[in-house]
Amino acid sequence: MQETPALDAFAALDIRMGTIVSAEPFPEARKPAYKLTIAFGEPFGVKHSSAQLTSRYSSAGLAGKQIVAVVNFPPKRIAGFPGEVLVLGVPDESGQTVLLIPETRVPNGVRVY
Repeated sequence: MQETPALDAFAALDIRMGTIVSAEPFPEARKPAYKLTIAFGEPFGVKHSSAQLTSRYSSAGLAGKQIVAVVNFPPKRIAGFPGEVLVLGVPDESGQTVLLIPETRVPNGVRVY
């Protein structure tokens, strides 16, 4: 078990809902991945991320899917691609990423609490 963080550590994360606009192949990545374009609504707009989702999701199946992402980490370049947000998921029994998605559609940009 990990050390128990202060509640302030969670409160420092800005976790928001967004909708994937497009998922394009990312052949430059070391492991199979997609380049994601994600709409977060105002005031966040459209952000980009990459994610290793190719084993569970098709690019067409990702378009329109709502996801959960951390929006206040510093940008990170992955194989030359600017990742602006961290899309959240959990591993399934074989270690493949399963996206965290809302049970019901909610407005883009709402904060997770």
